[in-house]
Amino acid sequence: MCALTAAQRGRKVLVIDHANKAGKKILMSGGGRCNFTNMYTEPDNFLSNNPHFCKSALARYTQWDFLEMVQRHQVPYHEKKLGQLFCDNKASDILEMLLKECADAGATIQLNTPVTHIQAKNSGFTLQCNKKTLHCQSLVIASGGLSIPTLGATGFGYQVAEQFGHTILPTRAGLVPFTITDPQLKELCSALSGTSIADCVVQCNGQSFKEDLLFTHRGLSGPVILQISSYWQPGDSIAIDLLSDRDASAWLLEQQAQHPNTELKTLLSECFTRKMAQLLCEHWFSSTPLKQYNAKQLSAIAEKLNNWQLTPSGTEGYRTAEVTLGGVDTQEVSSKTMQSQKQENLYFIGEVLDVSGHLGGFNFQWAWASGHAAGSVV
Repeated sequence: MCALTAAQRGRKVLVIDHANKAGKKILMSGGGRCNFTNMYTEPDNFLSNNPHFCKSALARYTQWDFLEMVQRHQVPYHEKKLGQLFCDNKASDILEMLLKECADAGATIQLNTPVTHIQAKNSGFTLQCNKKTLHCQSLVIASGGLSIPTLGATGFGYQVAEQFGHTILPTRAGLVPFTITDPQLKELCSALSGTSIADCVVQCNGQSFKEDLLFTHRGLSGPVILQISSYWQPGDSIAIDLLSDRDASAWLLEQQAQHPNTELKTLLSECFTRKMAQLLCEHWFSSTPLKQYNAKQLSAIAEKLNNWQLTPSGTEGYRTAEVTLGGVDTQEVSSKTMQSQKQENLYFIGEVLDVSGHLGGFNFQWAWASGHAAGSVV
């Protein structure tokens, strides 16, 4: 995005990438269909130590601007839910669109080109790559964070920032599944591996999300867990409402009055899979006819269903994290141009900065918006 924007202004642009293929993260995103933006993008959808930083770029290149490009290239797309826009066909449609825009504007992309050394020189930079020396007037770091190292993610961008005197705020995995080590809880999660529950509400540290939850053999995943993981710190507990569409206490009392001979596991199988209802009764409750529970026992069951409290042991880390929280301190970067305030003609865009979006196309929109902001001035 930065390259095509700068090239359209008549700048001579070279993109250097150590990978053997451009846009690998685009290709694997959204299950191969690329959730390329979100119709409801707002600054509130982003985490940063400096929450105002993202506002300028997001306002000047919006989701509608990117959508105009998608429509111009006749890429078929659809809204999945909650404003999330996906390709109808495959993620490569978005990558090919961006590559064509770069080619049409005259920007060159050079793959298999790791950078080994950068030096500031005469209001520009000298770069050593593959035994070649490159010279440029402006240098943009768009190397992302540490997430999914199998796709080539490294800390390169942070190293460059530190070289030029920038502060790196502590990094950690975001939008990432939780792991569970408590033996009983792990046994339950493992037994339910692959089972999902629609529209769970999960809360942590004053934040709340309502989305689907997925059990895994390592712990908990699914969109709602990925969302809350960005607000979770080691040692924090989370609260999960497995029945967000009802007051479990009132519902159980009502069912007890109307169907006293119904077993609890039979009743729960109306809300969950039969297997999950059986396992919840085995691990948490007994399963007897409803008439055999007293009010206190029903209240305890309802509390577990509407307010399941647990403390994850950790996360799956950068291996599966969709984003990296933290990064280059935005207090030292211009919010309008993305230029370093420590080094003239040095720019930082995208995930390398301390700006991380929620799940749902927001991180791509930050990539497009920050790339456009820098591309408009480099």
